[in-house]
Amino acid sequence: MTSDPPAGLGQARDVDVLEATDRFWGVSLDVAALFLTFGAIFVVELPDKTFLATLVLSTRYRPILVWLGVGSAFAVQTTVAVVLGHAASFLPENAVKTIALLLFLAGAVFLVREGRSHQQTSGDEFVENAKDVTGFRAVLASFLVLFAAEWGDLSQLLTISLVARYEAPGSVFIGALGALLVVSGLAVIAGRTLLRFVSLHVLHYVGAAVCLLLATLTLVEIVR
Repeated sequence: MTSDPPAGLGQARDVDVLEATDRFWGVSLDVAALFLTFGAIFVVELPDKTFLATLVLSTRYRPILVWLGVGSAFAVQTTVAVVLGHAASFLPENAVKTIALLLFLAGAVFLVREGRSHQQTSGDEFVENAKDVTGFRAVLASFLVLFAAEWGDLSQLLTISLVARYEAPGSVFIGALGALLVVSGLAVIAGRTLLRFVSLHVLHYVGAAVCLLLATLTLVEIVR
């Protein structure tokens, strides 16, 4: 005959589980981290190849189907980045900040080089194998194209860095995914119009400035 667990033990375990979940997702959202992440990812992603790939996909399939597929790919990629960033946050604090600093600097260098090259890809190379499909297959095709293009992308690396740096996974997740969904929405709705008024190489420089700002803030905290 088994004895019942002590009164309150089950509740204590439930509280422990909830606290662990809260620590991972950051239920008490860090609003500053959320908006900082949104701004950084938005600026970095706007001149990125995934914006152009989304734009081209929207000329082949219904824009809403493209956005659903692309958004799903971004959700998966952002989740992976947040999990990796959260795992990295268990490293020593100075090591986390140093890694974040190096990634921010690498991002700035990459964006400056892209801006100086003035090479604007059309995005066609990412969707050249996309078949003429409709409905769910169009959603799936868009998902697969963006999932492959986004893997190891600068925005994903920045998301990992921001999670490790600010230890606010929930806030960074919402900010990063929100920025990616807005950028992809702009691509399918008004991508070509936007490109007529905004030069991509200028956006590369703006993104590099954001990365340098994040690197500077991180360096200040390291030497403080």
